[in-house]
Amino acid sequence: MFSSFSQRRWTIVCLWVLIIAVIVAAPAVLPVFRLNLLGRFLSLSIVALGIDLIWGFTGLLSLGQGIFFALGGYAAAMYLQLSNAGDLPNGIPEFFGLYGVKELPFFWHPFASPWFALMAIWLIPGILAAVLGGLVFRNRIKGVYFSILTQAALLVFYNLFNGQQKLINGTNGLQTPATKLFGQYVGSDLMQRWFFWVTAVVVILIWALLRWVVRGRFGDVLIAIRDDEPRLRFAGYNPTLFKTFVFGLAGALAGIGGALYTVQSGSASPQFMEVPMSIDMVIWVAVGGRGTLVGAILGAVVINFAKSLVSEAMPESWLFIQGGLFILVVTALPEGVIGWFRGDGPGNLLNRVGLSRPSATYPRLELDGQEEVQP
Repeated sequence: MFSSFSQRRWTIVCLWVLIIAVIVAAPAVLPVFRLNLLGRFLSLSIVALGIDLIWGFTGLLSLGQGIFFALGGYAAAMYLQLSNAGDLPNGIPEFFGLYGVKELPFFWHPFASPWFALMAIWLIPGILAAVLGGLVFRNRIKGVYFSILTQAALLVFYNLFNGQQKLINGTNGLQTPATKLFGQYVGSDLMQRWFFWVTAVVVILIWALLRWVVRGRFGDVLIAIRDDEPRLRFAGYNPTLFKTFVFGLAGALAGIGGALYTVQSGSASPQFMEVPMSIDMVIWVAVGGRGTLVGAILGAVVINFAKSLVSEAMPESWLFIQGGLFILVVTALPEGVIGWFRGDGPGNLLNRVGLSRPSATYPRLELDGQEEVQP
């Protein structure tokens, strides 16, 4: 019989075999539309991985990851817009003409460089997250107050981007399907297949990176911050530095996810920073399993696929289903689906609903095949 450690390891191995099998088979089995959806959901799983890092391992519940997701998406869209603007009369993106703008705003110019855009996709969100996090963590703000502050920042950025019609097309966002990359239209079937493969590889690489980050002493410090930060301070560590680093890393990951999502969805818009979307990101991690990493991937992909299928059949019912699913997880499966499988899943579920199984040692105790020892 396998030990509990071996069982957990085999569970993770089987999950990864399943994930890789789905990724390899998807282009041959799924039509382009469904494959594009799977690519989008994989890009969303990158954001979920970052949330699992800061929430599952470090205990920081952020409701503002949509900020960094949107910044990565805008960085990618701005480069694509500029790379195709040379064919237009004024040499600037077409939407500027709708608002009478004849010169490119100064902050657009660096995005004409593909190398700058590649760096900006993850560096700008990462730096912004680290700066915001540093300002908050140095004042020892945590718990629900941290969550409220991140959501307040989300609303500020949403309104800022939503009102900038002459700079970034405001509420309409930046469109990418008609732009070209490597001589091909971004919205073409060929490019969408390539984006799917790129996204799948990036997800696996980021999972491996975070797996390495959370192992060893660094991961122990993150868990100590989550479980008992005052004791960690007493031991001589500075939690502010660790929290700032992981929050910045999570912001950078959200930017990468936003860029990959933008090129597959066709636009970057302020809708990325709406409150419901940031809350959805937290739900993916909660359902998949906090502190598991692979659970964040499965939660993001499975829940979004379910949302897509249910919305096609019953558009108005998804919010009720999602709410019921979240209540089920909070009350019966607080460790998430992956945590449920890692432990004694069915037994734990029965215990939580008050239907615990009889103990194997009652009313009779057998030791090594012998009868109960009489007093």
